[in-house]
Amino acid sequence: MRFSIIPFLLLGIPLAEIAVFVIVGQQIGLFPTLGLVIGTAVLGSILLRVQGFGVLSRMQRELAERRLPGRELVHGVMILLAGLLLVVPGFVTDILGLLLFIPPIRDLAWRFLRSRVVVMSPTDMSGTSRHDRRPGKTIDLDLEDYSSSEGKDSPWRGK
Repeated sequence: MRFSIIPFLLLGIPLAEIAVFVIVGQQIGLFPTLGLVIGTAVLGSILLRVQGFGVLSRMQRELAERRLPGRELVHGVMILLAGLLLVVPGFVTDILGLLLFIPPIRDLAWRFLRSRVVVMSPTDMSGTSRHDRRPGKTIDLDLEDYSSSEGKDSPWRGK
């Protein structure tokens, strides 16, 4: 039932973009409208770079403190989506993209998503992965044990 709105969005967003293009074009003219579209694409790429590196450094800091950077991961995805929305030509998507670049709005979205999203890690943040905890046989090979030559005395060859 929730996914029944997606076809309407796929049809509604381009129609809204066309309508806003026509309205803005009538108000300010063709070339200023095109300039705004190109300007928001350039602004989006600059904001994506600046804020993306900021989120990346915060994620590294959280990992260095042995904490799972769930909030920063979600913020990173929202910044990536915001940059994509700003690069796509259109004023409606530009407004949505600019809103996603504002940290308090991203925090609102994070609070909404936090209860609905589970961030899982292959490690328990103590440095050991789940695969390390399984009991089993460890096969340790030396350089002469591992080679690409066709050895006839190899125990791995079938008889």
